[in-house]
Amino acid sequence: MRRFSQKNSLVTLSEINIVPLMDLVFVLLIIFVITTPLLEQSMKLDLPSGGELDTTPLKAQDIATIEISPQGLMHLEKRPMDLDQLTASLTHLYRMNPKLVVHIRADQDSPYKYVAAVIDRCQKNDMRTLSLQTEFEVKR
Repeated sequence: MRRFSQKNSLVTLSEINIVPLMDLVFVLLIIFVITTPLLEQSMKLDLPSGGELDTTPLKAQDIATIEISPQGLMHLEKRPMDLDQLTASLTHLYRMNPKLVVHIRADQDSPYKYVAAVIDRCQKNDMRTLSLQTEFEVKR
């Protein structure tokens, strides 16, 4: 029979076996390499080059804000208007200021047809700088 000494049982392990840790890292690497291309669902596009980014800040007179209620009521700068009046006012403002940016604020319960009608009228009158406004979420 073999004898075990007390001295060997009290010795602490001075090495850490990292082989299982390396196996885990290798498996995770393979999983990420395989799943990352599957997460990208966008189309492969070659976009044309554009102009330079305009970094000049907007002035208050360069912004026109349209608000749309769930019932389809529209306000331009807090003045109630129907779609034809809104179009005429926006066209007038755009002719006076070609740098005009149209902010569209619609209630989340508004039917899309009202927002689409405003966008359509803006595009037909060569107003191409539109901004659809949303409310930012505050994460806690």
